[in-house]
Parts: sequence; C-alpha cells; structure tokens
Amino acid sequence: MKLDSDLQAIQEVRNYLQEAKAAQKLLEKMTQPQIDAIVSAMAEAAEQQAERLGAMAVNETGFGKVADKKAKNLFVARDINAAIKDMQTVGIIRKDNTRQVWEIAQPVGTIAAIIPSTNPTSTVLFKCLIALKARNAIVISPHPSALRCSQESAAVMRNAAERAGAPPGLIHCLSHPTLEASGELMRHKLTDLILATGGTAMVKAAYSSGKPAYGVGPGNVPVYIHRSANIPSAVNHILHSKTFDYGTICASEQALVVDQAIKPYLIQELQRRNAYFLNKHEKQKIASILMTTKGMNPQIVGQSPQAIAGKAGIDVPDSAQMLIAEETEVGHDYPFSMEKLCPVLALYTVNDWQEGCQKCIQLLTLGGLGHTLGIHAEDPAIIEAFGLEKPASRIVVNTGTTFGGIGATTGIFPSMTLGCGTFGNNITSDNIGPQHLLNIKRVAFGIKEMSLPEEPVATNSDDSSQIASQVADGLIKTNQLGITREEVAQIIRKVLTDMQLS
Repeated sequence: MKLDSDLQAIQEVRNYLQEAKAAQKLLEKMTQPQIDAIVSAMAEAAEQQAERLGAMAVNETGFGKVADKKAKNLFVARDINAAIKDMQTVGIIRKDNTRQVWEIAQPVGTIAAIIPSTNPTSTVLFKCLIALKARNAIVISPHPSALRCSQESAAVMRNAAERAGAPPGLIHCLSHPTLEASGELMRHKLTDLILATGGTAMVKAAYSSGKPAYGVGPGNVPVYIHRSANIPSAVNHILHSKTFDYGTICASEQALVVDQAIKPYLIQELQRRNAYFLNKHEKQKIASILMTTKGMNPQIVGQSPQAIAGKAGIDVPDSAQMLIAEETEVGHDYPFSMEKLCPVLALYTVNDWQEGCQKCIQLLTLGGLGHTLGIHAEDPAIIEAFGLEKPASRIVVNTGTTFGGIGATTGIFPSMTLGCGTFGNNITSDNIGPQHLLNIKRVAFGIKEMSLPEEPVATNSDDSSQIASQVADGLIKTNQLGITREEVAQIIRKVLTDMQLS
C-alpha cells in the first residue's frame, strides 16, 4: 500500500536516522588521521563546487548574488576548514600533567541539522564538515524553498566523504522537508543533538523537542559610529558588509547609530559611495513592504535596492548600493528599526556615546538580543564601554559586522552558526564548531588527600573523675583558689562532661 506524503516523509526520517546511527558507530572507531583525511576531502570538494552550488542557491531561492554565495561556500571550504583541520577530536585530546587530568573526546552521535533558505549551501557544507570532524552522523532538514541546492550540497559532501573512506550513510538530506518530518527528526529517539539555523519558530521547536539543541536567534545588529571614528574606513566596511549577498547573513548591519557631531560627514561619505537616502514619501512606501503580520517580508529578503524599490512602487538610481532612511523611534510599529535581511538600513542620530549606548540596547532588545553589535571608533575607552555594557555576544570593532561576526575579518572562531547566549535564549554565546559536537570525558588521578577534622578523644566518667582530682590537688597545693578541693573537682568534672556531649 502506498503511503500518503506525510507518512512517507516521516518514514524517510526514520530510515535515514537508522542508517546514520549504524554508520556513525563505524566512524567512531576511526583514527584521527582517517577522520582528518575525510574532512580534507570534503573541504576540497566544497571548494571545487563552490560556484555551482552558489548558483543553484540563487536560482532556487531568488536570494542574494551568485558571486557572494560562492564566497560563502569558499569561506567554509577554506577558512573554517583551516580553523578545524588540526583540531584533535579522537581519543585523548588534552593532558594536564600538573592537575593529572586527561580529556577524552567522544562524539555525540547523530545530529539533526535545520537549514535556512538564506544561506542554504554554505550552511549544509559547514554543518557536514564540523559533524564529521567530531565523528558524528548528520541528517539534514532543508528549508522547502531551498530543497534542491541543499540536497546537492549534502550529496557533494557525502560523495567526497565516502571516496575518502567514510562509511556509507553518514550524511542524509530529507527529500520531503515538511513540518511533520522536521518534528519527527528533532524528537526521534535516535537523534542525539539538534543544530538549528532558521526562523524563530523553528529554533523554538528545536529547544522544545526534549533534545539537546544549539539554536541561534535573529540578529537586529546596530552599529554605533563614534565621533572618533575614521569615517571613510567605517563607510567602506559598512557598505561591503551590508551589500554582501544582499544582506542575507544575520550578522549584517541593520541600523547605524551616529554621533550628531559627525553625522554630516557620514552622510556625505555614504552618498559619495552610492548609498541612497529615502525621502519621507519613499520611506513610507518602503516601510509598507518590509514586514508582514508574521514578521519580515520574504519578498524583500536578499533582493537588490532596485528590486525592493520596484516592489514599493518607487524608482531609485541604478547606481544605488543600499537604501537608508532616517529614523527616531524603535519598535514593531517602525519597520526600519527591525531586522531586514536586505540592503536597507535605518539611521539614528544621538548626542553622545551614552545616548548611543541606550539606542543600541533598544535595537538589540527589539529583536537581536545576544547576537552582534558593531562599533566604529578610535577611542579605546568608548570601545571598552560598549564591550562591557551591551547584551551582544560579538562586539565587532572597526570592520563590517557580516564578516566580523562569522570570523572572516576578526579573530573570532570562524563559523556559519552564531550562538546568542542566554540573552537570546540560546545555550551558548559561541560561534559553533566541532568542539560543540563532542562529549568530553575526564580521567582524573588522585593527587592529594582529603582534609578531615580530627575527632575528639572520648573519655569515660572514671577518667573524668581522676583528671578532676589531679587538677584540683594541684590548684589547692599552690593556693591559687579560695574554694575547697571538692568544689574545684566538681567544676572540672562538669566541664569535661559538657565537652564530651558537644
């Protein structure tokens, strides 16, 4: 009997998990050199297919630019691979000879990976790479609108891994990514951990599944531009960052918060670099299409400034690199203050860094708690103040937040999955890597003795009487007391008795 589509999707999940679990048990027995050879082959395949997969993503989803999708795929194949290639993930990975503690890596097992439509190919490549580096299997649930490119990315990774000696069945990608199938994948007993990148609803579902989960929150990234900033450099970084792949990375800038003293110079430099400032009428038209009742309008995600303007019924120059609207308010009634995964920015004006601090916190609280904050400044005290006070896990200084947040232009661990910490209801504030997909066991040797309090020596009543008599005789002989010998002995006996009771 033929199963209906929902049952077929659920059965596919169960079949894939069984295959993945069996294959993972074989992978777990491999040595570090074998694992490293597999991961190296996967990275090489990702590099070779970077452009083709990027083109597939743009063609299927309609989001972003082929060249930038390729660049993200290459970031995984090169930068992330370089960061993890020497990482020890098999056997004893650390020995602390002073404390006599050994740390032993053990894989978590089978990972359920939720993939977004905005960065489908790069996220699939990334999650496959870090999963196998930590000797895990992975079952991928792609976004329905990015099904084909996600499946092809998984196939590239699977084929490369198996050619390098990995057991078949480690990497799977669902062909029927329904809500029911994703739910079954996250809740199934054979799933050991969830790695969720996607919308808020999907991340909440991951955390509600009863399984350990790494989920990531939205990024409503504010960028403060202090009066000490190098304006041309700041604008250059912001422009490249916000226009990269038409703003589809969640760490991209969403609002500029600028000191009044330098605002004219900032606007002048932005306009010189082909940023288009919306007038009041144009701002209203663009605002009307940024959001829907459910949140961000998917029709504007990853689109060019010209395409967005066309949807709003206005014209902007062909040279326009991004659209900017001046704003004063923050909240759900003000669309420019919210996350916009496209080349559209809000511009806020503040009098000083303290006011800038409060505005950035307002913006983060609206929809980006724990994610990323940018600052352009040359004053170390201001940079420190922003680092100490803001509820963001990544404070990116004097570089674009898109590239700084993922670790492409900063020393942060390179990753395509960025934790938001407890600020954003996530379990970690880290950039996720293989180290998060391991159980670390500890072998600890005894190096000292436990210090215990000495117990008092017990005495019986005869001993107490004898001690009391001896002390009383001594005191009487030296005429140190004006009381009788028997009175002294009685007092001493009582003290000894009380000491035994305590």
